[in-house]
Amino acid sequence: MNFIYSAIWVFLLTSQAWSSPQNWDESVVDSQNHLEAAIESGVGPGISVAVGYGDHVIWAAGFGFADLKAEKLVHTDTLFRVGSVSKTLTASALMRLRENQEVDIDLPASFYLRDFPEKEWSFTTRQLATHVAGIRHYRGKEFYLNEPFASMAESVSIFKDDPLLFEPGTSYKYSTYGWTLLSAVMEGATGKEYLEIMQAELFDPLSLDSTFPDKVEVKRPLRTSFYKKGENGFVSAPAVNNSYKWAGGGFLSTPSDLVRFALAHLSPGYLSAESLSVMFKNQAIASGETVGCGIGWKVGRRRSIGQWVGHSGGSVGGKTMLVLIPSKQIAVAVTLNNTEGPAQQLAFDVAAIFAEAVPAAPTKPEAETQRPQPVAR
Repeated sequence: MNFIYSAIWVFLLTSQAWSSPQNWDESVVDSQNHLEAAIESGVGPGISVAVGYGDHVIWAAGFGFADLKAEKLVHTDTLFRVGSVSKTLTASALMRLRENQEVDIDLPASFYLRDFPEKEWSFTTRQLATHVAGIRHYRGKEFYLNEPFASMAESVSIFKDDPLLFEPGTSYKYSTYGWTLLSAVMEGATGKEYLEIMQAELFDPLSLDSTFPDKVEVKRPLRTSFYKKGENGFVSAPAVNNSYKWAGGGFLSTPSDLVRFALAHLSPGYLSAESLSVMFKNQAIASGETVGCGIGWKVGRRRSIGQWVGHSGGSVGGKTMLVLIPSKQIAVAVTLNNTEGPAQQLAFDVAAIFAEAVPAAPTKPEAETQRPQPVAR
């Protein structure tokens, strides 16, 4: 079975188009053709996509293979590793805790942390969440860790004795470990385990029934196999255990769940208007330079879609991109099941196709002002 045939077959079996006042037929066909071409060109082995408008998913489809050996096709309910898109999930749960007055994000994080060594400088939870606290990122082969971590305290032990990279608030350094420490803050503030908080504050309220921590010991028939590029095609990715970074890169999900999650942030409801404003505000360091992210969400502007918020995600065996365009009420998520792959570009391409179909008030021409965003792992 060749790739292009599998893409068409999966679309026929699993794609969905929900009724909407807007006619999306042309956008669906153009996006389908674009993703089929990507599969045929060697992107994959599998791609899953979902697009939402307003308050519901309007299209979702799978292309290519979830498992090459078994010739198992990607469906819309296939589970992918979403990598650092996990940070957006954690951010929303954090803001719920803030609304409940359980966490003050501007207090020193040490107020909530037990057994975390004192550093040269103090830093806040807000600084952790915006990558300006000075906590380091991966070193060496830490991205490929394959051992279980039973608690956040064990996970924090990886980096807790390392010095801060800079005085908090004076520079920006992307750090997934900062989010591991942030999850420890959430635990210290509530007395509950991080995954329990996520279930109560995010997954249950938004009915995200296809989003789970990627526990290797839990059998999930819908979980895709994971791949990387080899010399002669795709080969199995190394086995990893992501329990050391649930908050910053440890979840499985589907594009449809991610889109529903994103659409819940278009207007007050799940979160208050004030929380949405705080979370999506482009943060600045002491020099006044903005860093291109809010609390857990990247912030940018592209000529093709205008202002957007979202996040990319790189995993061992997975690539993901989630894009929310508030002015168009459009959300797009794309997932791939290999370590390398253009999920970010494919998501922006699909977003542009659908955004073009949404009538908008006249605006001044937009320049491409966004700094290139590195793939977040």
